[in-house]
Amino acid sequence: MLLSAQIKNKLMGNKQLFTDLAITVRQDEKVAIIGRNGAGKTTLFRILAREDGDFEGDMQVRKGATVIMTAQEHLDAKHHSCLDYILASLPDYTRLHHIIETYPETMGSNMRKITEYSEALERFDELGYYYVEEKVIQALADYQLDESKARGPLSSLSGGQKRFVELVKVQQANATIALIDEPTNHMDYAAKERFIDWLRETPSTVVVITHDRDVLHEVDRIIEIKDKQAHSYEGNYKAYLQQNSTSTVSGMAQYEIAQKTIENIKKQILYARSKKASWGGTADKKNPFVVMEERLKKELKELEAIAKPSFWIDQESAATLNNKVVERYEKYKDTNIKLRGLKTEHQHSQELIGIQKLSLGYTQPLFTDMTFSLAPGERIRLHGRNGAGKTTLISFLRNQITGEPMAATVLEGAAKVSSKIRLGTYEQEIDPAFLDFTLGKAIEHIYNEKHAHVTEQIIRQLLANYLFNPVTDYDSFIRHLSGGQKARFQLISMLANEPNVLILDEPTNHLDLPSIEELENALSTYTGAIVYVSHDSYFTDKMGGKTVTVGQ
Repeated sequence: MLLSAQIKNKLMGNKQLFTDLAITVRQDEKVAIIGRNGAGKTTLFRILAREDGDFEGDMQVRKGATVIMTAQEHLDAKHHSCLDYILASLPDYTRLHHIIETYPETMGSNMRKITEYSEALERFDELGYYYVEEKVIQALADYQLDESKARGPLSSLSGGQKRFVELVKVQQANATIALIDEPTNHMDYAAKERFIDWLRETPSTVVVITHDRDVLHEVDRIIEIKDKQAHSYEGNYKAYLQQNSTSTVSGMAQYEIAQKTIENIKKQILYARSKKASWGGTADKKNPFVVMEERLKKELKELEAIAKPSFWIDQESAATLNNKVVERYEKYKDTNIKLRGLKTEHQHSQELIGIQKLSLGYTQPLFTDMTFSLAPGERIRLHGRNGAGKTTLISFLRNQITGEPMAATVLEGAAKVSSKIRLGTYEQEIDPAFLDFTLGKAIEHIYNEKHAHVTEQIIRQLLANYLFNPVTDYDSFIRHLSGGQKARFQLISMLANEPNVLILDEPTNHLDLPSIEELENALSTYTGAIVYVSHDSYFTDKMGGKTVTVGQ
C-alpha cells in the first residue's frame, strides 16, 4: 500500500469524529472522499498529510513517497507572489535554486561545493525546473489568472482564485500523492474540463474530497466517511450508487433484525423478573432467573449502545426496489434537509423580466447586445467563462428587482421587471456583513429585512430542518461554520420570503450528495421562475431550461 491509516479514536472537542476508521490508498489510484457535511473529511485529509497527529492510531506512508495537500489558509504566505508561493512548494526547488544561484560566486575550488553544484544542476534538469516558471504561469492562465496576477501578491486574490493557485501548486509538484479538497468549486466549465483532463493523465496518486458528480465519474474508487468509519466502493460514481444501494438494503435488514432481537431480549428480561421471586431453590444455589436477567441486561446494553447506521439511497436506485424494501427505507432513512418556502402556487402569466440589447461593464463592456425574457415557471441557465459577466448580470437583475446597489454601469439597453416578483438568491459567497452574526441572529435579521414573520421557535425549527443543532448551533458565529453549513444557511436565506423567482449561483457547491438530491427534487416541483449558473452537468440536466450565453 502507498498510504494507510488506522484511526482508533479521533476527537474534535467533545465530539468523537472517528472510531476504528481504516483507510488505504494504492499506487496510481484516483480516489474520491465523500460524506455528509461535518463527517470529518477535511480532518481526515490533515491526518493523511501529517498536519494533525492528535489521534489514537497509526499513519503509514511508503518510504520515499512525497505528499502534497491543498491549503485552506495562506496567512504565512500572504506577502508572497503567487508564482513564488507555488515554486517554494515544489519538492526540493528552493534548495536546488539556492545552490544554482549562489554557489558560482562562492565555491571557488571547493570540491564539495563543486560536486553539490553539479548534482544540483543535474537534479534541477531532471525535475524540469528550468522551464517551470513558464509552466506555472501558463497553468495559472488556464484558470484565468493572467501573468500580472501570477506575479502579484497572493493576498490580493479572491477565495476562488486562491483555490486555483492551490490546484496549480499540486499539479506542478508531481508528488507521489496529491490530496485535493473540493477542487471544482468556483470553476467554470473550461477550467473544470482542464482539471478532469489532468486527473485522468497525471501519474500521481490523487485523493480528492468532492461531491462534484462529474469528478466522481472519473475516479477509480470512492471512500465514504459515514458513522465515524470509512466505507470503500470500487469504481466510479455509477458503481458507487449501485453498491451503496445493495449495502444499504442489506444494512437495513441487519438493523431490523437487531431491533427485533432487542425487543425479544426485553421480553425475556420481563419473564426472568416475573420468575425470580417465585423460584423455590435452596440458598446455596444462585437463582437461575437472576443469572438470566443479568446476562440479558448485559446483552441488551451492548445492543442498544450500537448507534443506528446512516441509510441513504439515491432516488434512481430507490425506484428499482420492491415495495417492502421501500417501506423499510422510508422508515429508517437518514435525515435530510427539508426545504421550506418553495411554494408551488399558481403563477400569473405576466412576463417577469425583459432584457433588451443590454450592455454592462465598468470602463469597458463585459458583454453587449444581450436580449432575453423570463416568464413565470421558466428556467434560464446563464452560461459563460469566469469573468464573462455572469455575476455582474446577476447583480444587475437584483438591482432592477430590489434596488440593491451594483458596481457595474449600464452602457446600453434597458430592462423591465414585474412588480410582482418576490426574489430569492443563492450566492457563492456569504455577504461579509453576516460573518460576525450568530446563526440565530443572522436568520432573524434576514427574515426582518424581507418582512417575513419570524420567532425564536421558527428559527430553531428552521435550524432542525437544515440539519443544524437547534440548541448548540443557534449561537454559533457564521464565520466559524463549515462550507456545507454556510451553504445550508444560504438556502434558509434564499427562501425566507417564499420567493416566486430564484437566482442561483452555483448552488451545489459545498452540499453533500443527499442535500444536492433534495435541492434538485424541490426545484423540480417549484412553479416559480429560476435563473441559474451551474457547471455541474448533472444539475443542469435536471434543471433544463433555455441557455443564455454571457460573453464570447
